[in-house]
Amino acid sequence: MRIITGCARGKKLLTLEGDDVRPTTDRVKHALFNIIQFQIEGRVVLDLFAGSGQLGLEAVSRGARCAVLVDSAKNCIDVILANVHHTGLKSNVHVIHMDYETYLMRKDRMFDLAFLDPPYHKNILQKALPLTAAVMNKGGIIVCEHASEEILPQRAGDFIQGRRYQYGKIMLTVYEHKDMVE
Repeated sequence: MRIITGCARGKKLLTLEGDDVRPTTDRVKHALFNIIQFQIEGRVVLDLFAGSGQLGLEAVSRGARCAVLVDSAKNCIDVILANVHHTGLKSNVHVIHMDYETYLMRKDRMFDLAFLDPPYHKNILQKALPLTAAVMNKGGIIVCEHASEEILPQRAGDFIQGRRYQYGKIMLTVYEHKDMVE
């Protein structure tokens, strides 16, 4: 696992071992960043359920103004901090050790781009989507990575489900603000 492009291009990233961890594959990450390639520069990014932090770090490497990486697992936070240090992106990254609900309920920052990649098959996206929509700027984008058989709602707050992209058993679902779609 590595940073694909940008100022930290080629930097290898650590990840946790074991069955509980499911890092985004390089193929899916390439596709995801192709989908949003013109929506990154200067944006404020939320990487919820950050795991290794690879999506938020990739966004910062590609020119996002800053990224907030949130995870509730201490071992993930340790890996994220090591990856932030190794990539040299520390000045543009904020790492938060907190569960997603508590963090989102604080509403202390608004975001332009959000990545949601929670553990599969636990219906977490159903709860996280409306909470995330509440901290998004108009014109923002929410990208969800989930199991292809999982059905997501058509709406999340003011955000409407847009395109869906399938990569084997993995699905990327993009939500955009209703005013941007109409």
